[in-house]
Amino acid sequence: MDKDNKQSEVGEAYTSPGIKVWERFWKDKLAVIGVAGVLSLMLVAIIAPLIANGRPLLMLRDEHVSFPFLRYLFAPDTIEVIVEKIFNFTLVYSIPAMLLIWFMRNRISLLVKMLCLWAALLAVPFFMVKPILEKTDWRQECSSLKAGEFAIFAPVPYGPFENCAESHLKPNRQHYFGTDQVGRDVLSRMVYGARVSLAVGFLATGITMFIGILIGLYCGYFGGRFDFIMMRIVEIIMCFPTFLLLLILMAIMMDKKYQQSILLVIAVIGITSWTGLSRIVRGETLQQRSLPYIKACESLGVSAWKIVFRHLLPNITGPILVSFTFGIAGAILAESGLSFLGFGVQAPTASWGELLRQAFSDPLRYWHLTLWPGLAIFVAVVSFNFAGEGVHRAFDPKSD
Repeated sequence: MDKDNKQSEVGEAYTSPGIKVWERFWKDKLAVIGVAGVLSLMLVAIIAPLIANGRPLLMLRDEHVSFPFLRYLFAPDTIEVIVEKIFNFTLVYSIPAMLLIWFMRNRISLLVKMLCLWAALLAVPFFMVKPILEKTDWRQECSSLKAGEFAIFAPVPYGPFENCAESHLKPNRQHYFGTDQVGRDVLSRMVYGARVSLAVGFLATGITMFIGILIGLYCGYFGGRFDFIMMRIVEIIMCFPTFLLLLILMAIMMDKKYQQSILLVIAVIGITSWTGLSRIVRGETLQQRSLPYIKACESLGVSAWKIVFRHLLPNITGPILVSFTFGIAGAILAESGLSFLGFGVQAPTASWGELLRQAFSDPLRYWHLTLWPGLAIFVAVVSFNFAGEGVHRAFDPKSD
């Protein structure tokens, strides 16, 4: 009994570093606020077709039930097809996936197989369904429904590309955020603009992470001539104004008539933003490389790449996660700035920066095109910065 009590006391006294980091993070009120803001933005972006849609979600007509919006989840009628399909796939995949996780949470191996099977089956209609050009005025169609027939629309019954009213209307009961310069509903475009901002933020930062981590790890661990040359290249790139470099690259690519403007913005931001991370990773790698556990792995004959990715990389995740959260905020700001100047996401795709650009001629007169996009950018950037600060403090041992 005494041994059991001692073991339980030791178990309670010892807490793994990961759990300590987790506990410190959730005790930080600003970090929790940041996470709540990020999750809210992600939820809005994922369920955007259920929030703003010009097609009925459910319709009963002539004793037939239909879902007019459903086809456009699999074949969205937009230029930026890839990004829209990613979010729509997440929407359709997530609800059954959460049910599977709930009912099969005690059978992990079978759960993983079922989730993979569901993803594979769901991918088929996203590849097979082709987009069609439809000009049906669904509100006009639904106005002639007979008794007993009905149609259920989204809370915002307008699509992001739909010219549904006069231009530059102020907020009213039909258009809660007003309309833009061609009569499109601003709230609908704000909702779909969240998809653009988050796609650019996460995917561009993901490219930055991939390039920066690989170069930083290689330079820090192996050193040599490659390290010397790469660090000089990094210094040259860092001396060049990043935003000006983004403008030049975007102008060059736009001259090539490249239509997938979101993918172009993602690629350009990701390729030009890795230098700072590579220096951070290199510095952390140099510090970890001199520690005894790395020397022990080398003396035992463990391969260099196994040391780098299985032993060294997990021990420098703290600075990487901090850079990731701050990088997303920076990418959102960069995309908004590029779109505001006309070099980012191109019309008719909805973007917060593009809405701000429409109010440039008279910000006070078109205050609804200044207030809502500006507020959305502010909330997004502050949320990711709060979360990043929380991660930074959580990984800092002095915060105990």
